[in-house]
This record gives sequence, C-alpha cells and structure tokens, in this order.
Amino acid sequence: MASITSLGVGSGLDLTGLLNQLRAAERQKLQPITQQKNQEQAKISAYGRLKSGLSELQDAIGKLNSSSLYEGLKASVKGGEGMTATTSAEASPGSYKVVINNTAQAGSLASTGITDRDMPVIAADATDPKLTVTFGDSSTKEIDLTQGASLEEIRDAVNADAEAGVNASIVFDGTNHRLVLSSRETGADAGITNMAFSGLATGVTLGEDQGTLQDGLDASLTINGIDITSSTNTVKDAIQGVTLELDPGLENETLSLVVAKDNEAIREAIQSFVDTFNKLKSTLGRMTQVTGDAATAGELVGDRTIRTIETRLSRNLTDIVSGGDLTRMSQVGISLKADGRLELDSTKLANVIADNPQALADFFAGADEKSGMAGRLAGTLELALDSKDGMVQRALSGSEERVKGLEERFERMEQSIERTMERYRKQFGQLDNMMARMNSVGSYLTQQLDMLNAQMIRRK
Repeated sequence: MASITSLGVGSGLDLTGLLNQLRAAERQKLQPITQQKNQEQAKISAYGRLKSGLSELQDAIGKLNSSSLYEGLKASVKGGEGMTATTSAEASPGSYKVVINNTAQAGSLASTGITDRDMPVIAADATDPKLTVTFGDSSTKEIDLTQGASLEEIRDAVNADAEAGVNASIVFDGTNHRLVLSSRETGADAGITNMAFSGLATGVTLGEDQGTLQDGLDASLTINGIDITSSTNTVKDAIQGVTLELDPGLENETLSLVVAKDNEAIREAIQSFVDTFNKLKSTLGRMTQVTGDAATAGELVGDRTIRTIETRLSRNLTDIVSGGDLTRMSQVGISLKADGRLELDSTKLANVIADNPQALADFFAGADEKSGMAGRLAGTLELALDSKDGMVQRALSGSEERVKGLEERFERMEQSIERTMERYRKQFGQLDNMMARMNSVGSYLTQQLDMLNAQMIRRK
C-alpha cells in the first residue's frame, strides 16, 4: 500500500488544521519572551533619550562653569549703521567716539581700447611677452602672456595667475574694448599705478589709460581723536582686543562704541541652564510615569539609574555653595519648585548681575572647575555619562545583554517548537496510515460479505 503524502487523506480527518492549531498553541510560549524583549528595547531607546538630555544639560552647565563667561566683554555700536565690532579676551571696558572719514577700497586701471577683443594683440613671434603691473608700494608683478594672445586671452592669463594681485575684465565703452585691472586687496599699497605690455603685435597700440585710474585707498578714521589708517576694512587692535568691521563705501560717519561686560550672555547662559534642566525633568517624568497600565506606563518606571541621577542632581542644587557672598540658588533668583523643576526670577537675576557679578561667578564657577554649583553638577553628569563606566552606559549595556539573551532564548524555543511539531506530524502520519489500512480492510470485508450474501440468496 502506498504511503500517505498529505495528512487527512487516509483518515478523512482534518489533521492539517489540527496540526496548525497545535503549532499556534506551542508558539504562545514565545509571547512572554517577545514581550520582555520589547520592554528591554524600549528601555534601550529611553536610555538613549536620557543620555541626550543629560548631554544637553552638561553643555549648558559647562558654560556656567567657565570663568570666561563672567569676564567676557561685548562691543556695542550706536549712533548709526555701517560698523560692527567684536571683542577678544584682551579687550578692556571703555567708551569710544569713532569718526569714519572713508573706508578702504581696491584700486583699478583700464587700458586703452581696441576695436576687436578677439584680434591678436601680442605678436605671433613675440619673445617672452608679458603684462607688467606696478602697485602703490612700488612693487611690480609680471604676468606671462602667450604668443598671438588676444585681449580675452590676456584677461584669462591674469585671472589664472594666483599671484597676480589683480583681477581682469573686459569693458566695452561703446566703441572700443578695454582691459580693466582691479586690485584683489584693498589699500593704497595694493592699488594699481601702472600697467605695461611687452611683445605687442605690429600696429597695436595697447597701454594704460591714466584717465581711468582709481587709486587704492586705506581706511581712514579717528578713535577718540587719534588718527587711524588700515589697508582693509577690518580694523584690528586699533583698540586692544577689539576688531572693527567697516562697510565699504562709508564716509564721514560718526559712531559711538561701548565695550562693557556682556551681561546678556550671562543671563542667557543661566536661562539656558534652567530651561535645559526643566526639559530633562519632563523627559524623566515621561519615562517614569506610573499609570497602572503596562502599555501606557513609562519605559523606566522604578529604574534605579534614574532615581540615583535625580537624587544627586537635587542634592547638587540644594546644598550650600561655600566661599562667596552667594551660597544658595534662591539668592541668584533660581528656585526649586515642588515638582522638581526650576523657576527663574529674571528681575532678581538681573540685579545680581548688575550689582555683584563676581559673586555670581564665585557661586557657579567657584575657585576651580569643581567647587562651584556648576562644577558639582558637572561632576555628577560626568559620572552618569562616562562612555565606559557611567551609570547610563552600565544600564544601557545591561539591557543590551538582556536583549541578546532573550534573542538566544527565543531561537532555542523556536527550535524546540519545531521539534515538537515534527513529532506531531510523524504521529499524525502514522495515524493516517493506520486508519487508511483499517478502512481498506473494512472495505474488503464488506465486499466479501456482500458477495457471500449474494451467493446465499441465489441458492435459495
């Protein structure tokens, strides 16, 4: 008798459907593993957001922990437009009257004209043809030209020479084409005073047109009555530690410049710290939210790492800072609310910045990078964020290891289920074959009984 190749064929039972139901029942064993893996993966994602939030707070605290924040100066320009100013660490407070007579400009000079800019102006047999440019400081630059070069080719040769000191263009005056040279830098020394060509073709009269000369100019200004000149419109260290940027074309403009403590930068740094801390608290609140429903609860409910970080940050904020006039956050204008968030009194902070900026620096930055409140907070965040042995990294690595273990367990369970299903399949196959044989025997006996019965009827 041939073997059964499809379950149920021999027995007439829905053995395939039954096998599928058994498979579904067996695979229910995988659900707890999948659920645990999803929970751990949600934790990994949450730890990533935690790390990002702590890093943002670390950056904000780093600014408060730098003494340069409280020593920084800001330059303010008033009385008009056309000049900006920036300061460096060498600047000192002061007030200045700045009179801009004129700004620096580049020089230019045009050649005499020719009717056809494509015609050769350099002789085809010229020996070492050149364009020689003389500058305001009496220096010269020779630019190599090619034999048979046209005005356009001379322009291209100038622009291709990185050391030429000038740029070239062609201007059509309505009758003739002219080569115009413009200084690449501003200032009198960089201005063009002469241009001369060698190797000109027979009949070509190409030279400079002094009537088109535009001198290069140095910027001219006075600062508190002192005459200042600059070859560029970036005037550095005329006032120590201050850089002035002049808009080209400015003339006869009087402006005032004040260099003073950058109180706005201090206020913004403290406001940024408060905002970033509150943002982190919101993130932690969502991660640890208890709802009574596992599907909607926070990913890190009851997490020891978060509890430890929050406890340490809270202690850093509320402990007294010794060694200065200001010892508590409330004296700065920062209060810790009942929900763990910070609140900033801008008026109180502004008064402290104006009246006692050194005490503010002592409170946040301290005598060294660890003694002020910002230093203490920075130390806590460093312990939390260390890439090798930080609290967050340890928690993250633990979840990653658990996910790996769950994946291996899932794979082993799947293999076990497949072995079980293979055993069921074999048993069902045996059952199917046995019932097929029984059905075959029953059919044979029925047939024999029918034949015997027919014979007995005929004999009667």
